[in-house]
Amino acid sequence: MPTDTTSSPLRTQQHPLDTRPSTRLSTRDKLVLFVLCAAQFMVALDFSVLNVALPVLGADLGMSQSALQWAVTAFALPSGGFLLLFGRIGDLYGRRRLFLTGLALFGAASLLATVAWDPASFLTARALQGLGAAAIVPTGMSLLTTTFPEGPARDRALGISGTLLSLGFTVGMVAGGVLTDVLSWRSTMGLLALFALIVLPLAPGLLPESRTPDRPRLDIPGAVTVTGGLLALIYSLSTAAERGFGGADVITTLIAGLALLAAFVYVESRAAAPLVSLPMLRRRTVAWGNLGGLVTFSMMTTVVFVLTLYLQETLRLSAFETGLVFGVQGVLSVVAGMYAPKVIGRFGARRTLVGSLAGQAVLTGALLGLGAGGWSVWLATAAVSLASMCHLGAIISYGLTVTSGVPDEEQGLATGLVTSTQQVGITLGIPILGVLATTSTDLLSGVHTVLYLDTGILLLAAVLVATGLRRPRASGAVEAEAVGLR
Repeated sequence: MPTDTTSSPLRTQQHPLDTRPSTRLSTRDKLVLFVLCAAQFMVALDFSVLNVALPVLGADLGMSQSALQWAVTAFALPSGGFLLLFGRIGDLYGRRRLFLTGLALFGAASLLATVAWDPASFLTARALQGLGAAAIVPTGMSLLTTTFPEGPARDRALGISGTLLSLGFTVGMVAGGVLTDVLSWRSTMGLLALFALIVLPLAPGLLPESRTPDRPRLDIPGAVTVTGGLLALIYSLSTAAERGFGGADVITTLIAGLALLAAFVYVESRAAAPLVSLPMLRRRTVAWGNLGGLVTFSMMTTVVFVLTLYLQETLRLSAFETGLVFGVQGVLSVVAGMYAPKVIGRFGARRTLVGSLAGQAVLTGALLGLGAGGWSVWLATAAVSLASMCHLGAIISYGLTVTSGVPDEEQGLATGLVTSTQQVGITLGIPILGVLATTSTDLLSGVHTVLYLDTGILLLAAVLVATGLRRPRASGAVEAEAVGLR
């Protein structure tokens, strides 16, 4: 049974005799896309805009060096931990309603962070920002995929969304340094509040409500186990990034997180109305598509992290000059976002995902040529920028692979899986690989070790995804249509 979005006036109209899918977006389509993408960009910005400002923030609020990690962790915990739960709540009780609630909460929390007077008030604001983000991201993505039908219109919408997601991280790194130098660290939080203030008044009149036609009971045991498991896992990995894996709290929460996620699988296999449909997780497109997404996010996050250290510690670039390197990366990400939907339309989502992972691997491998000479800045700029273009192709194609062919009533669940993969991937790479660079006695040698492993993991993922998404002969035509292999 279709949801109430299947007759949405937002869908692009075609002449009845024209059988070709339309790529043209109406004015209303563009406004809807602006609202949804601006919200996603705002959340992406929040992941990086504060990084450069942390030392100044700590001195202003009286936070110790060891406590500064909580400025990031306090946001990452709820934003990653509640994604699946909020995605399902949006499915059941209204995606638009939850999206607006999350947007309002995010804006109010950003305002509180701007005027924070001590560490407790600031960290509370960051946690509330993360909670708002956990509501915005899955509902925003599911509103996008239910508003724009499968085909060129959705490809283009997801291309723009993926571009802004990638660009948000880059812009955040550059803007954070500039705003902190020119104004203060508080202006970085004020910028987020301004974004919310712009988007929130536009959203109610543009976004259609959408939910599942029936109202099954929420799977409370599943919600408790998966949310607790993700919270514990993200906490352990985030803390390990700062202190290593030797701490008792890191080991305890890592074990607890894995145990809770195992319990979640057990609970879902027996629930009448599960939070996550295990048959969906067994879909090849969902399983292998999310693997590709997990690897591309974790490996690119790791590369950006170690390059930031390398450029400032080895090549002695300033924070502003380092930001310019990643600014070039952001520009090429925009270019990639413009052309990725066309590439996907020509080669299909599976081939684009596999090719993007392989391309990201090759260009990451090119960074192994980095040395201590000043010329290395040009190699770093070119290789990471081109790698980010492949990375963006992987982001868009894995999102299409996972969500294509999923009924509208389960889009919140599918996009919740997509965004959970993003968050876990962003959190995973630095503590597992990045720590090899920070703990090495020779930073350049440590960076090379990380790049070797990063390249190998990407190549392995490309092979596994290509094999896992290979079409069975008996159902090749159906599966090809499901993942965009047209």
